[in-house]
Amino acid sequence: MSLRLSTVILPYLRWNEGGRSTWTRAEQLGFHTAYTYDHLSWRSFRDGPWFGAIPTLTAAASATERLRLGTLVTSPNFRHPVTLAKELISLDDISGGRVTLGIGAGGTGFDATALGQDPWTPRERADRLAEFVPLLDRLLTEDSVSYEGNYYSAHEARNIPGCVQRPRLPFAVAATGPRGLQLAARYGRAWVTTGDPKLYENGTPEQSVQALRGQVERLADACAVRGRNVQELDKILLTGFTPDRGRPLESLDAFVDFAGRHQELGFTEIVVHWPIPDSDFAVDEKIFEQIAMEAPAQLR
Repeated sequence: MSLRLSTVILPYLRWNEGGRSTWTRAEQLGFHTAYTYDHLSWRSFRDGPWFGAIPTLTAAASATERLRLGTLVTSPNFRHPVTLAKELISLDDISGGRVTLGIGAGGTGFDATALGQDPWTPRERADRLAEFVPLLDRLLTEDSVSYEGNYYSAHEARNIPGCVQRPRLPFAVAATGPRGLQLAARYGRAWVTTGDPKLYENGTPEQSVQALRGQVERLADACAVRGRNVQELDKILLTGFTPDRGRPLESLDAFVDFAGRHQELGFTEIVVHWPIPDSDFAVDEKIFEQIAMEAPAQLR
């Protein structure tokens, strides 16, 4: 299978001051999907401009024709399944069925306390995701949903006409733990990972590959429990958080080598960050565009 190349565009630019042109350029370069982060603010960008994911993707849908669009990732940190479902159905309609929902448990960053709550423990985040995903699945596939859970409720929530994509838009579930992998195996069209965060500071690229191999194997085990072939799931690697950091984007050859090693593990999609000057994602834009245009042909 050919390896798809996608990008993630951080929503920090005003739409008419570089935002629109970035998304249209992503389509021109041939990226399979352009994702954005679904955060209220993020890391070093907290004290600067940062725009909402769903409005940004809606604008991108109107500015592009073929490019798939998505989140990497949406989480329960500040989302509720009922309102999120309505927004996703609208976005899927506006885009003509080009939306993928990346979804995960969230973390302990700024989103975790923005609504005034204390940060949830890892167990509570997993508990919430385990309730969030099945309810969202129902909301996107049924005309009317009522539900009463430990964390989320719905009372005759209407979602007509549903998604353009049937039975609903695809989920790309970000997970490395056993409960999240089970959700990916049951509800996911795709699975997402950033690698093993414990290796980011002091690990080696070789250790990262071994860790990712283990994650893929555990995903296969989770699929086997459900009687599902793991080959049915796309496997997405969001780059920039492994010990390789930005080195794969230093040249076309470096990227092809990096992507090829991960393709051998079973990954079907590699996601790279769109260049941002004076940040962790600062790379040579000419090399970045060369990679976008030439690497996929070398990875078939």
